[in-house]
Amino acid sequence: MALKAIILILVALALFWAFVLLRAHRQEARAESRFPPQGQIIRVGETDVHAVVMGNGPDVVLIHGASGSTRDMVFSLAPRLAEDYRVYVIDRPGLGYTDRLNTTGATLRQQADLLSQAAQQLGAKAPIVVGHSYGGAVALAWAAYHPDRLAALVPIAAPSNPWTTPLDPLYRVTSSWWGSRIVVPIITALVSEERVNRAIAAVFEPQNPPDGYADQIGASLTLRRVSMRANADQRANLLGEIKAQVDDYGQISVPTEIVHGTADDTVGLSIHSEKLVHQISGAVLTRLEGIGHMPQHASEDEIDAAIDRATIRAGLR
Repeated sequence: MALKAIILILVALALFWAFVLLRAHRQEARAESRFPPQGQIIRVGETDVHAVVMGNGPDVVLIHGASGSTRDMVFSLAPRLAEDYRVYVIDRPGLGYTDRLNTTGATLRQQADLLSQAAQQLGAKAPIVVGHSYGGAVALAWAAYHPDRLAALVPIAAPSNPWTTPLDPLYRVTSSWWGSRIVVPIITALVSEERVNRAIAAVFEPQNPPDGYADQIGASLTLRRVSMRANADQRANLLGEIKAQVDDYGQISVPTEIVHGTADDTVGLSIHSEKLVHQISGAVLTRLEGIGHMPQHASEDEIDAAIDRATIRAGLR
């Protein structure tokens, strides 16, 4: 009887796992059908990189945050800037439609290397580099390690200095060996769109997402297994990489306009930008009163103004 029970359990588990893998594949196909690439795919070394390019004027590169893609920046910021700038929005490795660089988590420096090379191939030799959240940390690496490949720097709500809070349990699980192989496919297969929308709303607090944002952002792209694994590894490694990178901020010499909301509970102002402004010579910090973690949507005019100031300080206008 015991053997029969074990066999039944194994059969049930096998059927469940087959269901998970089939449904995960279908969910990924549905996400890619609903949210196809909005730009072009270019080859940078051995990596396919997805970029959206629009507008004319001084070159600006926009780098999205964790769990995101070009669609966040293309929603409103890129089209606004395109009236006065040549805008390049590039998917980070493993997110959107850019290939994953490795299976250990692309480092900030590796991502900066890739994105700066992609920008050069697209014609942006020394752009203004704007990065939001995790993308701001990549932008800082770009400025520290490739000073000849940018004209100015605009970190928005960017993690820049070490913190003490533990890694989110989701990332602890999904970046682990077993979580990557077991939990990630289950999330891809079973997480509902309603749950995704709640997560989006939480990132915007205390503001609300703009009308139509959830329908256009393509959050289900991040639920694909390849993106979940890339994102989890990057987030799990971020603190160690920030600790290694922080001493190099003194090398940044380009005009720097830092923007951060005072109500940001995701990346704390006092821990990060209020320190960063003293670590980069000539940096200017704009504090946005009452604004949370998504200033590029909640404070559009202030973000546009910061980029304009960086442009003028760089002598590009």
